[in-house]
Amino acid sequence: MDRLFEKSRAKISEVATDYVRNVHDEIAWDDRMVAIVGARGVGKTTLLLQHIKLYDNTATALYVTADDLWFTSHTLVELADTFYKNGGRTLYIDEVHRYANWSVELKNIYDTYTQLKVVYTGSSILDIRRGSADLSRRQLEYTMYGLSFREYLLLAHGIEMPVYSLEDILAHRIEFPTKEHRPIALFKEYMKGGYYPFFAQRDSHTRLQQIVNQVLEVDIPKFADLSFTTIAKLKRLMYVIAQSVPFKPNYSKLGRDLECHRTSVSDLVLLLEKSHMVQILRDDSFGVSSLGKVDKIYLGNTHLAYALSDSVPDVGNLRETVFLAAVSPKYDVMSSSVADFKIGEYTFEVGGKNKKQKQIQGVEKAFIVKDDIEYGYMNVIPLWAFGFLY
Repeated sequence: MDRLFEKSRAKISEVATDYVRNVHDEIAWDDRMVAIVGARGVGKTTLLLQHIKLYDNTATALYVTADDLWFTSHTLVELADTFYKNGGRTLYIDEVHRYANWSVELKNIYDTYTQLKVVYTGSSILDIRRGSADLSRRQLEYTMYGLSFREYLLLAHGIEMPVYSLEDILAHRIEFPTKEHRPIALFKEYMKGGYYPFFAQRDSHTRLQQIVNQVLEVDIPKFADLSFTTIAKLKRLMYVIAQSVPFKPNYSKLGRDLECHRTSVSDLVLLLEKSHMVQILRDDSFGVSSLGKVDKIYLGNTHLAYALSDSVPDVGNLRETVFLAAVSPKYDVMSSSVADFKIGEYTFEVGGKNKKQKQIQGVEKAFIVKDDIEYGYMNVIPLWAFGFLY
């Protein structure tokens, strides 16, 4: 166990703390059990290490990864027991889904060691939620997303901006430093490769492609117990979606192309959604719920579009994708019968700077969201403005 402490201290000392994402302050770190979930690559490990370094006592805190070789001959319960009896107070477990039977052991730890706090992450939201049946009444769960435009501006260019509400954005209350910076150029830069915190790396697209392969070949198959043949179909489906978004699904046709039943295609699409590889836009036939009919399928973010597309992504698709990715972490977004999107009582049509009002004429609380404009007016809102919601 001494080796685990040595590795923990080393990881904590190495992490940079000059920038900590706002989601940190939304987490109730003092709760007895906290789960932080989200897609691969969005920065969960960094957030965990930053919290320990800045706010916890490294003498009574321990950071471990669930795939450490130590666990080949030891259990999580054994670790918690030894750690607690030696004065440990907070156990941080990274990528817990890599440990078999993790949810049962965490439940036992929670019930047995009442003075021990546990914070854990999962690099795949799939496994966390599948195992959380035993933990649902014991833990607080938080979801991390990729960088917003606001966060990217600070990390990449040192431009500090506050978070704005949807109502602030619709009322044109955003004060962007346009005297020094051009929001349109910066937003295009963000769309091309600013969603993931590793955007500054020279090989960011290659790294993202590796993450996608890991999700399709390891995470989803492990969660859903997929056969090798089904994995191949899942990868083919992801390729079809990446080249065709926004994708209006015809499950019968896809089933014929993939040589499987339409129900199986629907199941694969849902797995892609849960892994954050794609976003599903549903209609409101059942109200604001996940039961609505699937209207369109988008990639999870525009960085994925540039990394996976065989050609330059369609600009119209990019606009709709970045709008949905920016808004959905905070609001339930549905398809609109007259425009592109609906959020509660608001209707949104997304387009370029020449987009007209015709499509939403006579619709109350309807807005035109335009790309390639710096300032909004009346019911016309710049697309970049929605990047300040978190």
